Amino acid sequence: MLELLNLENLLFIDIETVPICAKFEQLTPVYQKLWSKKVEHMPKRPEDTPATMFSRAGIFSEFGKVICISTGSVKMVDGKRSIKLQSFFGNDEKKLLEEFVLFLNTKFTKKENMFCGHNVKEFDIPYLSRRMMINEMKLPTILDLSGKKPWEVSHLDTMDLWKFGDYKHFTSLELLATVLNIPTPKDDIDGSEVAKVYYQDNNLERIVTYCQKDVLTVAQLMLKYQGKELIKEENVIFA
Repeated sequence: MLELLNLENLLFIDIETVPICAKFEQLTPVYQKLWSKKVEHMPKRPEDTPATMFSRAGIFSEFGKVICISTGSVKMVDGKRSIKLQSFFGNDEKKLLEEFVLFLNTKFTKKENMFCGHNVKEFDIPYLSRRMMINEMKLPTILDLSGKKPWEVSHLDTMDLWKFGDYKHFTSLELLATVLNIPTPKDDIDGSEVAKVYYQDNNLERIVTYCQKDVLTVAQLMLKYQGKELIKEENVIFA
């Protein structure tokens, strides 16, 4: 069935997140207390403290924020498959989320449209939805999952597709790309460095590039799953 899926109906997506502020000490006393409770249940080294562990806060929507959303749309024109990459990014989280929602509501409205990403069901989509609620925004239809049955949820997860029923199995996108001979994503930085690049290096553009590489790799992975030719470098379009 997967080979019959029309990739033009998919929006490939990846997000990058960072802690809500640069240092633990910048949190309000209430948030410091809540973070300290949070880390009690996290794996840690003997020398770790809530302050030293705050660099991990970006993966939690209650203590982090979105700084980049990258998307990819695949098209077939004159027998050539291309992908258009577009990113929404900035220091103002609410603004970039609003721009993304406007994009969804104007360009991504068909019933057959679906999100596609790696671990998108467990991370990207829930994170985006929670941050929109925290920013007092109305969820776009495709993210409003309240009352929906599992088969009505419009998300396609490339990590789930690789599990083949083994739901304890986690495989990173980088590993999957390597074993399937797809050009390796994110050869510049990795996820553990995003907060440093954002807060210390002040280099958001580098993070955007990193995020876009992930989106491209997910699209290539779907083509691999379908047994189709990968998108050539000259057919990658940046919006």
